[in-house]
Amino acid sequence: MKLLVTGGAGYIGSVVTRMLLDAGHQVVVLDDLRTGYPEAVAPEATFVQASIHDAAEVLTPEAGFDGVVHLAALIAAGESMVKPELYWANNTVGSLALLDAARIAGVPRFVFSSTAAVYGNPTSLPIAETAHTLPTNTYGATKLAVDFALASMATAHGLAAVSLRYFNVAGAYLRPGIALGERHEPETHLIPIALQVAAGRREKLQLFGDDYPTLDGTCVRDYIHIEDLARAHLLALETARPGEHRVFNLGNGNGFTNLQVVEAVREVTGHPVPTETAPRRSGDPAELVASSDRARTELGWTPAKPGLPEIVSDAWTFYQARLQDGQA
Repeated sequence: MKLLVTGGAGYIGSVVTRMLLDAGHQVVVLDDLRTGYPEAVAPEATFVQASIHDAAEVLTPEAGFDGVVHLAALIAAGESMVKPELYWANNTVGSLALLDAARIAGVPRFVFSSTAAVYGNPTSLPIAETAHTLPTNTYGATKLAVDFALASMATAHGLAAVSLRYFNVAGAYLRPGIALGERHEPETHLIPIALQVAAGRREKLQLFGDDYPTLDGTCVRDYIHIEDLARAHLLALETARPGEHRVFNLGNGNGFTNLQVVEAVREVTGHPVPTETAPRRSGDPAELVASSDRARTELGWTPAKPGLPEIVSDAWTFYQARLQDGQA
């Protein structure tokens, strides 16, 4: 297929692009490089630096695209609470512009990067796709709005739409001559920050809240390896059904507290990771753990790398490579 991947210069997008190319697809990457890196884009892909608001310039009826994988978004939940206008403009308005371009161009398939943040504070665990959607932060709300739009587009225009609701993504894609991993400026995710502390690039790690109703008082999250996540996008493209909007949660079904993640980083790296307790962040749910039964049954998807030590180890290998290259 000929596919447009938005956000293909980012962490998840670069790995999805690489795996799509390896599967024999033709890929055009659209990214404004606000948070992405041009060197992360596979050289075999066609790269267009542009905003998703301007996707119609690429996604034309004559271009012959068979599908869109939409990964471009602002993702910092904390920032979304203090700068909501940025998140509504980019994540929701930009996505609607992209959807409209896809409709006019007659693109039949659309796979959307959604998020577990749409569920807010769940009333039961693990979280199934049938759970109530009550986001506690603006980021989750902007993503949920696009989920609703996709459902409408599927019903009205026969779009084969899939929303993949991610839980916490980590790890790296490592092959001979290829290393694709997580890097954000500024970094906001737990595992890469913990690795920076282990490497001596940060003095300590802040843990936001130690009074949650969990095993050790810190938040619980479900971690999924980037390779497993990317593979789900390929399966979603292959199994998308015209006129249907299907939603799949992607996670391991195993929750780890923030302190357990820190301990895994200590064990993998062999370095100390000093921590400091900070106040809770606005909008942070206490616990998010996925039920991925639907993805396993309907997509044929099973995580190949579910263990936290392997996820941390791959992320550490990528970070060490960046250190050696003077990029970290």
